[in-house]
Amino acid sequence: MNAFNRVLAAFAFAALSLSPAAFAGKPVNVNAASASELADSLDGIGDAKAQAIVAYRTAHGAFKSADALVEVKGIGLKTIEKNAAFIKLGAVAAK
Repeated sequence: MNAFNRVLAAFAFAALSLSPAAFAGKPVNVNAASASELADSLDGIGDAKAQAIVAYRTAHGAFKSADALVEVKGIGLKTIEKNAAFIKLGAVAAK
């Protein structure tokens, strides 16, 4: 593979990796989901932030709005805005 083809291949890979589809989340009920489900479903939410969401929900009760997630340490409005279509506010999971 010559240098031009390697550069072209690297550029194509980078472009595909950064496409919106690569960052697409999926709907999740933030009042019932496990930390693992939250981390898998929401963009910008890893294991630590997902565990913080679950801990906050356990201590304070169900989220009444998506914007209430800003009360969780490490969650900002930008994270909520980019996940707005995926944040669902269903019933709290039964214990």
